[in-house]
Parts: sequence; C-alpha cells; structure tokens
Amino acid sequence: MAFTLRRSADASSVTIRTRKFMTNRLLQRKQMVVDIIHPGLANLSKEDVREKLSKLYKADKEAVFPFGFSTQFGGGRSTGFVLIYDSFEAAQKFEPKYRLIRQGHGSKGNTSRKQRKERKNRLKKLRGTEKVKGKKPKKEH
Repeated sequence: MAFTLRRSADASSVTIRTRKFMTNRLLQRKQMVVDIIHPGLANLSKEDVREKLSKLYKADKEAVFPFGFSTQFGGGRSTGFVLIYDSFEAAQKFEPKYRLIRQGHGSKGNTSRKQRKERKNRLKKLRGTEKVKGKKPKKEH
C-alpha cells in the first residue's frame, strides 16, 4: 500500500465562486453565497476571502463581511455567506456589533456575566426614571 503526501498548496490555487447574488439597496449592500474550492488547503482564512472579494467587487476591504463558513466533509470545498457594504459607514450602521468586533472595529464590554446579571436584578426592584439615575438613599427624619 502506497501513500502519497500532498504538499500544502498555496493560496493562488484557490477558486472563489459566488451564487445567489443580490443587491440590497435598503441596507446599502450586496449579499451572496460564496463557494470556495481550496484543494490541498485545510481552509481559507476569512481575511483572505475579504481580500479576494474586495478586489473582485472593487470594494473597500473594511466593508466586506464574510461569515458562516462550513467546510465540506473531506475538505477542499467551503461554503459561506458574504455581505459587501457600499461604505464602511453603512456597515457600522447595519452590521451586528459582534461581527464588527470580530473584524477589529469596536471593543467588547469587559463586564463579567455575573456583574451583568446582578445589575439586571437590582434594576428589577426600581421603577421609572430611578432605573436610569440610580436609587436615591432614603431620608431619615
């Protein structure tokens, strides 16, 4: 029995095909399903996908948002979804915060889960504008 080791292929042998292309004027973006054929590579990074699609669609690299990629069993093919916004400002307006954070725009709040839950439960006891301003101490007579 003979085994042949396949050397890792470079990123130039990668093919990117788009399907289900749609222009969404309301959200100022183009959206599409992307099929990537990458023989010899485990996967293609989202950074590489952004680079290649920004060149292909003549868009700003910062306005390209790839997500939801899954590699087919056996490797060599991946499918995902890409949103290309007309401008980065439009992306900031419509894109979910977690996706902006993934690409390095914005920062994640560093409060712990327990702190958030405790704050939520403290606010449950207050009504109206007290929730915004905070509870005032009771005056003693």
